Amino acid sequence: MTVHQRDWQAFITPGNNGAVHMDLAVDGITCAACMGEIERGLKRLPGIRSARVNLTSQRLAVDWVEDQTGAEEIVGELARLGYAAHPFDPASQKERQDKTGKQLLRCLAVAGFAGMNIMLLSVSVWSGNATDITPETRDFFHWLSALIALPTVAYAGRPFTKSAFGALAAGRLNMDVPIVIGVFLTVALSFVQTLQHQQHAYFESAVMLLFFLLVGRYLDHNMRGRTRSFAENIAALKAEVAARMNSDGSIREVPLSKINTGDLVLVSGGERVPVDGVVETGQSEIDQSLVTGESILVPVRRGQRVYAGTLNGAGALQVRVEAASGTTLLDEVNRLLETASQAKSAYVRIADRAARLYAPLVHGAAALTFLGWLLAGLAWQPALVISISVLIITCPCALGLAVPAVQVVASGQLFRRGILLNSGDAIERLAEIDTILFDKTGTLTRPEPELFETVDPVDETIALAGRLALASRHPLSAALVRATGAIMPLPDIEEIAGSGLETNHEGKKLRLGSPQFCQASRELIDEALERVPGASLLAISYGDEPVRLLTFRQSLRPDAASVIDRLGQEGYTLEIISGDTLPAVEDCAKTLGISAWSAGMKPARKIARLEELQAEGRKVLMVGDGLNDAPALAGAHVSLSPVSAVHLSQAAADAVFLGDRLMPVADALHLSRRARAAIEQNLWISALYNVIAVPIAVAGFVTPLMAAVAMSASSLAVTANALKLKWGETSRSSGTGSAQTPKPSDGR
Repeated sequence: MTVHQRDWQAFITPGNNGAVHMDLAVDGITCAACMGEIERGLKRLPGIRSARVNLTSQRLAVDWVEDQTGAEEIVGELARLGYAAHPFDPASQKERQDKTGKQLLRCLAVAGFAGMNIMLLSVSVWSGNATDITPETRDFFHWLSALIALPTVAYAGRPFTKSAFGALAAGRLNMDVPIVIGVFLTVALSFVQTLQHQQHAYFESAVMLLFFLLVGRYLDHNMRGRTRSFAENIAALKAEVAARMNSDGSIREVPLSKINTGDLVLVSGGERVPVDGVVETGQSEIDQSLVTGESILVPVRRGQRVYAGTLNGAGALQVRVEAASGTTLLDEVNRLLETASQAKSAYVRIADRAARLYAPLVHGAAALTFLGWLLAGLAWQPALVISISVLIITCPCALGLAVPAVQVVASGQLFRRGILLNSGDAIERLAEIDTILFDKTGTLTRPEPELFETVDPVDETIALAGRLALASRHPLSAALVRATGAIMPLPDIEEIAGSGLETNHEGKKLRLGSPQFCQASRELIDEALERVPGASLLAISYGDEPVRLLTFRQSLRPDAASVIDRLGQEGYTLEIISGDTLPAVEDCAKTLGISAWSAGMKPARKIARLEELQAEGRKVLMVGDGLNDAPALAGAHVSLSPVSAVHLSQAAADAVFLGDRLMPVADALHLSRRARAAIEQNLWISALYNVIAVPIAVAGFVTPLMAAVAMSASSLAVTANALKLKWGETSRSSGTGSAQTPKPSDGR
């Protein structure tokens, strides 16, 4: 059905800097060359800001200025290039991908079954030619082979013929064109040789070529499907509606697009939290595996933050909205996952350029081989057999798969470890790192402070302070509420801005706030800071009782010590650069065994330290989460940010890691080194294959069947080398404690 201009408007959304955005599902994308063709073709249109193709999901994301180019012109340009486009819908796209997988499997089965039968006939002919087969029997076997091969090629070759004819109709070449030419020429030549009662025919070569190519294409499709399932699991966590509580007390279920910051929503037991926000009333337990990587239910109560996509337990919660549709942490994770799969690395760009050059080179080499052998005095039929072998053996499928295969597997493995890429070449840059700079607060430590002292459950003053703290959203108050387990707020609380909270309880004044607000002595403050260097202080004043000081500090991430030790053993130079106080940073550095550290560093000083290291030739990884880290994250060779980081830091970072553990940092470095090695190995495999195979084929020592086996073997070799990343990580993934892929729940 033709979709008119007005129909596309529903799928256009506002973009950045006055542009608009549209996501399209594009049929017919089979390789990296297709991606480049689409992106280059669309960028020729006026007003196109960016066009990015995701090979895994066959999704095209376009940003453009609507006044200069219409949506229908974009779709029309895709049609001119030979690609059908329709609005991207994850559900229907999954259905199409499943249909494609089943089609490939059917074609593979047909080609495999037919190839075995033709090969049996061919073996009889080959052995008979060496002994005493009669011409009539040989012709009979050739005609039987033709009877099997012709419908097999017509059916099993559809995934390639459709793509190749679409490319030719659009006036371009892709990697399927030489495959189809090779198959058709082989079948045509075999048919002619059968008519001429020749000793040899090559029907088995055409069918076996299709079989091996279909094996590679199905494995590639299946591998990408596994990666797509990660994104589908994430998308399944997102709620579409929320129960908004109106000012008159009524509750109405509305789409998330109608929920605004500051609204109050009700999350019933067993439902997924639809928004990011702070609990106003109620208490429950939340499955926060998306954020923390741990499946243990976390108790939540008033004043604590919850995130969209997390699963509420049995209790009902009223949540004050901080972020709704499009701006939640879950949306940010989705955006990062999509960015990672769409972005291109330098290696991908190199392979793309090589693949573009390869198509004309393949056809040129085959044509020159044919002409060369004719000039050398060989008959046209043997010369054509040799040129067909060259055409088949030089097909650049291995090169086209070399980098994307590794990128797909590596991105999936990184995501399983809780690492989401925000830059296409982050893997390459992570593999080059020799120095790591850590921020302290929120990076080496947990983002939220914790009470240093152990709470005495019978201490009435501490219990009252916890109830008083329920009226405040200050991080230290929230930490005191968590430590005391307070759930019943005190009445008639007055908040003194910038100082603390005050109320009267049983005729006595109760205060909670800064030491100055509660009139704590200088000696008491110094004693507390000497006991816990770098601590944050919260004072309690109750009637005539002595003022009490509670010390809070941000505890180290649970695996920080083991990760730092591992990184040190692997040879990385480690350093802490923090804006925190000297005692706090010194204590953290000593605990972790990091000898190089700096405290009280402002953003400009962090940038200066980065420049000093870069001037020494160091490749620096910056790991940080605060606003003051954003310039350093952007200036480093590569950067990582925890999921708890502010959005500005996440935008500056090349990758984001989930969970409350530091192990994803070590995992990112380890997997990136392995991925870079696999990419380089694949490029070498592709190059060496052609250096060795092409001269042998040109010299006439390769039959079409041998060429089919060799070409398919090279494609399978690079795919298997990419999958090695996955196989090698299976045993390690169980012990690191990194975030695992969130699984959708049946909870509603």
